Amino acid sequence: MELSDVARQFVVHWGEMGSAWGVNRTVAQIHALLFFHGRPLHAEEIAETLGVARSNVSTSLKELQSWNLVRISHVLGDRRDYFDTSHDVWALFNTIVRERKEREFDPTTRLLQQLVAQPEFENESPDVQDRVRETLRFMESLGSWTDEMLRLSPSTLEKVLRMGASVQKFIRGS
Repeated sequence: MELSDVARQFVVHWGEMGSAWGVNRTVAQIHALLFFHGRPLHAEEIAETLGVARSNVSTSLKELQSWNLVRISHVLGDRRDYFDTSHDVWALFNTIVRERKEREFDPTTRLLQQLVAQPEFENESPDVQDRVRETLRFMESLGSWTDEMLRLSPSTLEKVLRMGASVQKFIRGS
């Protein structure tokens, strides 16, 4: 498949952003291609379009599946797997935030909880104990807030995002 200049720019940029976010560039480019293209593609078509090895595509698709960002579908009379992603940017956002929270954030919170619960923790200096406990309180609060935000409908979440810093008016009682 030949990409338009706009599609090429989108896919290349998304790959660069993926690298900045700690995601393999090819993984991000495949996701961008599926999102931009808007219909399921088989692995050979993805490899040909992006000019990457079929093995790289296979590994990247497995990574995207582990993140719940692609799903497999089939075409009658065709034995190949076809891959597709959500076209709903809010659904993608929720999936990415939920997956990153589960993989990166929650393990840190659990570790901090375990550290604070250990009897040996009391042997640390009061300053260290305060910093670790404050970090734990912050992580627990942010984790709870994230869970609440993920439960909101896209329209409500968009309103919350648009409120931005003006939420201070409600907190201050102004």
